[in-house]
Formats: sequence, structure tokens, C-alpha cells
Amino acid sequence: MLALNEVNVSIGSLPILRGVTLEVGAGQLVGLIGRNGAGKTTTLRTIMGLTSVSAGSIAFEGASVEEMEAHDRPALGIGYMPEDRRLVPDLTVEENMLLPSWVNSKIDADAELAFIYELMPEVAKMRERKSLLLSGGQQKLVALGRALMAGSKLMLLDEPFEGVAPALANRLSEVIATLREDNRSVLIAQSELTHSASLLDREYVIERGAIV
Repeated sequence: MLALNEVNVSIGSLPILRGVTLEVGAGQLVGLIGRNGAGKTTTLRTIMGLTSVSAGSIAFEGASVEEMEAHDRPALGIGYMPEDRRLVPDLTVEENMLLPSWVNSKIDADAELAFIYELMPEVAKMRERKSLLLSGGQQKLVALGRALMAGSKLMLLDEPFEGVAPALANRLSEVIATLREDNRSVLIAQSELTHSASLLDREYVIERGAIV
């Protein structure tokens, strides 16, 4: 599904990723584990095209994508949940989740929305609420729903359990585990395995921008 081969990323003259190689198979849940500043977020942003590759290659379903514009990559079926959620405060929960479908005509918004609400009934109950009125944990669920709207094939989740109460973290784990049944691949970047050790098919450890 996804393959990074010897990917290097630099910001100015500073190397951030150094020869990162990893794979995510169809229907697999894979972890990218490392401390803050290790390169986890940069790896996900590079897959999404938000950071440029200086060397190496990124393939999605066997096709090279490292030269593809960032705004074209979600149309491949890739959803991205950033660590800081990035919801639009004045939009409702449902509007925030529909955002990817407003710019990508390939998304079947009604079908994806139905899938999200079936997967997370608690989100359906707050669909008309403005996102600025939600707790941090509730915002995580909405951000996950928005990523699902685009991520029909691959989900990139950046620290999905960070700053979330234990009960809600367990709920997020349940939801993410269910994605395997829908044959969606997931790459989870996180600092530790507390909530996802039992979920993962494989894990990569990253330190100072390199897989170790």
C-alpha cells in the first residue's frame, strides 16, 4: 500500500529525515514510534506532500508520488489526522468532517459519513455542534472522522492518543482497530505504545530522523 525507500528530508541545511525506509501493507496497522523531535511528524507530512523529499522515493499502491502536489494526494484515498487536530472552529462537527469532500469530487460523502457515524455513534450525536465547543478528546474523534472521509485506503494518524483521557483513548483504540475490518491501512505515529501495542502488525522505531 505504502512504501518509503531511503527518504531524506532537509529544512535549509538541517537534515530532518535520514534514509527513512518503511512499508505499510493493505489492511495493516503499523506504528512509527519515537520521542518528540525524532522525525515522526515530518515523516507523515512528507507522505502527504507537505514537506519536500530531497532524496529517496515514496510509492503508494506501486506508483511514485513524491513529485505529486500535496492537494492531489488525498484523492488517492489517503487521510491525515494531525496531532493538533486543525479543526475549523466555527464549522459544525459534520461540516469539519465533510471538508475533504468539498475539494475532492471522488469522495462519496454520503457513504463515508454513514460509515463514520456507524463507527462512532458519539460523533453523530454532536454533528450539529460547533467544533470550538468540544473538549480536546471530542475534537480528536472529529479529526479522526475527517481523516476517514478522505482515507478510504490509508490513514496517517499523528499522536492520536496524546492528551486524551484514558477512557477516550481506549475508545479511540477500539475505533482504529475496527479499520482493519474495512481493509484500511493505518500508520500511527506516537511517542509510546501504551494504547496501541496490541493493535499493531509491525512497528518501526525512529531516532534522530532515522529508522533504528
